[in-house]
Amino acid sequence: MTLVEDVRTGLRAAADPERAPKMQAYMKSAMPFLGVPSPQVRAITADARRENPPADLDELRDVVLALWDDAEYREERYAAQHLLRYRLGRGEPALLPLHEHIAVTGAWWDHVDETARHIAALLDAYPVETAAAVRGWSRGDDLWLRRLAILSQLGRKDRIDTALLEDVIEPALSEPEFFLRKAIGWALREHGKTDPGWVRVYVAEHEDRLSGLSRREALKNL
Repeated sequence: MTLVEDVRTGLRAAADPERAPKMQAYMKSAMPFLGVPSPQVRAITADARRENPPADLDELRDVVLALWDDAEYREERYAAQHLLRYRLGRGEPALLPLHEHIAVTGAWWDHVDETARHIAALLDAYPVETAAAVRGWSRGDDLWLRRLAILSQLGRKDRIDTALLEDVIEPALSEPEFFLRKAIGWALREHGKTDPGWVRVYVAEHEDRLSGLSRREALKNL
């Protein structure tokens, strides 16, 4: 079997019909679930990949797109994103359009927040080119790309580019949209673990524009 077939077969074999509707309701997903918990999705995907590893970047892209675009169940999309965590695709600039496609077509926080970790890896490997794309997303019309831009440095810790962080937050500072306000607070809170002084100053300087939600999230652990 091919990698795509292996993943699909493994997921369907692990389906839990009792769990599935609860997962779908929690995620408010139009696409149904099989009822496979995330750790099990990752394990099934890892096993399938070991049996049929992608030969090159083009094959990896084709596999991910097949699982993503033709998905009947949300776990197939989770598996597609998990395949991008491996070394072949990690920090690979040629996959930037694929990450953008996933964020736009996934159009929900679970897919976008997972994509953010891949963009963080790209910022480490290709900071100039990736930062340019991220700044473009932050100023665009797509809500989920704007959220992705704000969260794109999660996990970078002392490698974070604070100028980029400020730039991607700026267009969303006065937005009423919950998912942007939450993202701003989350991004600031995470940076506060590394540089709490910077976050305190930022919040103080932008207090008149930061939403209460963003401010509370930013200062939660300070």
